[in-house]
Amino acid sequence: MTPAVPLERRRAAVIWALGATQIIGYGTLYYSFSILAPAMARDFAWSTEWVFGVFSASLLFGGLVAPSVGRWMDRFSAGRMMSLGSAGAALALVLCALAPGRAIFMAGLVAIEMASTFVLYNAAFALLVQIAPGTAQRSITHLTLIAGFASTLFWPITSQLHEHLTWREVYLVFACVNLLVCLPIHLWLASLMKAAKAKDAGVVSAPVVVAGSISNGNRSRAFFLMATGFALQGFVLSALLIHMVPLLTTVGMGTSAVLVGTVFGPAQVLSRLVNMVFAKGVSPLILAVISAALLVAGLAALLASAPSIAGGVAFAILFGLGSGLTSIVQGSLPLYLFGSEGYGALLGRISAARLLASALAPFIFAFLMTQIGTWSALSVAILLGVAAAAAFASLAGRTIAPGA
Repeated sequence: MTPAVPLERRRAAVIWALGATQIIGYGTLYYSFSILAPAMARDFAWSTEWVFGVFSASLLFGGLVAPSVGRWMDRFSAGRMMSLGSAGAALALVLCALAPGRAIFMAGLVAIEMASTFVLYNAAFALLVQIAPGTAQRSITHLTLIAGFASTLFWPITSQLHEHLTWREVYLVFACVNLLVCLPIHLWLASLMKAAKAKDAGVVSAPVVVAGSISNGNRSRAFFLMATGFALQGFVLSALLIHMVPLLTTVGMGTSAVLVGTVFGPAQVLSRLVNMVFAKGVSPLILAVISAALLVAGLAALLASAPSIAGGVAFAILFGLGSGLTSIVQGSLPLYLFGSEGYGALLGRISAARLLASALAPFIFAFLMTQIGTWSALSVAILLGVAAAAAFASLAGRTIAPGA
């Protein structure tokens, strides 16, 4: 029998290695874009709004391929798909960096978002479930805590690099990081999973499977409610994060808007740390309702207190806490409700709904602010957050199998 201690050490190494690739993945493929977008716009003689529009459109393509990527992870293993994704991300960044015109640039952005579905949270969550289903919920919490530093690290890193390099050169540097750091880690994880599978093939025992808490008759309805909750949360988060600083400025916080916005990132990490230390026995379903409620509470605080700086800080803290829990719940709730069988495909379907909503959110929210005013647009976001909380709460009241 394999000793328990080495298994625990390997699990910790897997989480830290994945954490490093998530920080690099989110930092180079997502967070860096907002820093480099103005330079991209100038380079291609576009408005910044058009560049962000292309980015949103590329998110739609990512959402369209997410279900297929999820199925491939179940079939070929998440480790292999993440390795392929790292190579694809590097090539996509190079394609953007060397783009001679708008068409190639747009193709590069689409390729980046498609590669992202292979390497970011959903893929990492699937890998953790495939390696150790029984401890995956705890591992997901640990991973999101580590990866929560992606924006904190890569916003300043990207800014510093961009002071000395063009946006194209920054993307080439990021391509090298994905190729030289993330790819070897993902190849190691893939080989680890292959070795474990080969070892288990010679052992006559039932594979470890985590059972879900939803009865077979309720699975379709439960999936609809869960996907609806995540899509609504994705809409609210995407709309507010893209417009956070302009929104805070519009409601009267002036130059303090940027300072208030910086509280959001640490609040995300804090919520994950608190969850890891104090919420070991809390159901992912309860955490889902709490995460949605915190988003609503943050928006309500802003609506009620603006232009108060203290109210703005309260908004950023509450909204950050809710966002931090949402990242955990996106991985743990599907496992809790539906189990580990077909987990990758399930995450892919959920990701498609969430990414589609997230891609549309910035434009719809900007339209609402223009047409009905900032305060009314915030009220709509609050209603959507309440609807997300209600969707998750309905899972507890209507679809949990008796005695589960």
